[in-house]
Amino acid sequence: MRFDLTPYRRSAIGFDRLFDMIEQNARGTSENYPPFNLERVAEDRYRITLAVAGFSRSEIEIVAQQNLLVVAGRKDEKADNGHFLHLGIANRSFERRFELADFVLVEDARLNDGLLVIDLVREVPEAMKPKTIAIKTGAPLTAVEDNAGDESRAA
Repeated sequence: MRFDLTPYRRSAIGFDRLFDMIEQNARGTSENYPPFNLERVAEDRYRITLAVAGFSRSEIEIVAQQNLLVVAGRKDEKADNGHFLHLGIANRSFERRFELADFVLVEDARLNDGLLVIDLVREVPEAMKPKTIAIKTGAPLTAVEDNAGDESRAA
């Protein structure tokens, strides 16, 4: 399925990254290895769980950049795998990329029983949060006259 986002690109300023992600996803260039789950744990908390059976901590690298999380697993291709009669467990290197919204940070990462669990949290700075403005009552404001300017002209 092809999306034509040209009309939106003309009138929506600053959404280039979003439009690029939609178009890239529509092309279907993503790989399905390793399988993963995305979970919303709470209103501002998320969890990514990747099935990385056969990988040790030293073979997995997690890099968090602004708006991007990259999880990579590197297997030594030259390792002696023995003489398998059937090799059904995927044991290849991978790189999985996740686009993150603004202010989403990696809080924790754990590897247990072949599952890599990455906890994310959205921490919006106080200055960016909506504020309720109190409405005051009382007399209307009056104009203040600038008498200092008149004295300097007289001198």
